[in-house]
Amino acid sequence: MPELPEVEVVRGGLTPAVTGARVTRVRVLDSRSLRRHPGPSEDFVERLTGATLAHASRRGKYLWLPVADAPEALVVHLGMSGQMLLRDPDADVAKLTRIVLDVEQPAYGPVRLDFVDQRIFGSMALDVLVPVPDAPGERVPASVAHIARDPLDPAFDERAFLDRLARRDTAVKRALLDQTLISGVGNIYADESLWAARIHPEQPTRTLSRPRARTLLAEVRAVLERALGEGGTSFDAQYVNVNGASGYFSRSLRAYGQQGRPCPRCGRPIVREAFMNRSSHLCPRCQRVRAS
Repeated sequence: MPELPEVEVVRGGLTPAVTGARVTRVRVLDSRSLRRHPGPSEDFVERLTGATLAHASRRGKYLWLPVADAPEALVVHLGMSGQMLLRDPDADVAKLTRIVLDVEQPAYGPVRLDFVDQRIFGSMALDVLVPVPDAPGERVPASVAHIARDPLDPAFDERAFLDRLARRDTAVKRALLDQTLISGVGNIYADESLWAARIHPEQPTRTLSRPRARTLLAEVRAVLERALGEGGTSFDAQYVNVNGASGYFSRSLRAYGQQGRPCPRCGRPIVREAFMNRSSHLCPRCQRVRAS
């Protein structure tokens, strides 16, 4: 599933095309991609056609395009395999395209936005914007309001995060994956951050000292920033940017997907262990569960 770096790459790529663009045509090719929209396909088409998009915003893994002069936004969730692709208006529509938006961009002219989704876990929906308690004047879609800020957000409250983490009684990796505590971190970047901080995924949060927790947060930020700089992580064609290009952070992974290969730090083989309904990748020598 795309995590913060991948969604941010998509947001950045969409921004020039959607800012100030007017939606001239909406085609719903597969209504299953509207399952989170509060109404039928016809409602989605009617409300979005003729609307002007303000810009592209993101929180964690959620992406949305506010509608100018209206209290709502087009919310895009990429799911496991969703893609937002910029296309020439006359280009062929790919087989797995679910929704097509034709827009008129003042600076560039007509552009087409294709929502492509192989597994149909992603979605589009129009959602009302609601105020954000910790930032007067800021609004987010109601469906995103429960999502915590991500660690690259300038308004991320580090002290509040560390306090909440210390009060948890769970495995540290489970806490990192809790989008109500910290958003944008999924399985890949959790494993990479824990490896960098020398912390076992099953280390109980209540045993993390404040300095170790700060170190972990610093490594989370560093890993996300490196991945963002390399265009995200692509293992196959399911994640690409708006121009269809893959990210290359997969070449820089130290733990995730590296089972059987030597740890870059100590040389012991990286192992893969079951974790929740997925896996954790770690070095058994560098990342041991500690008493405190």
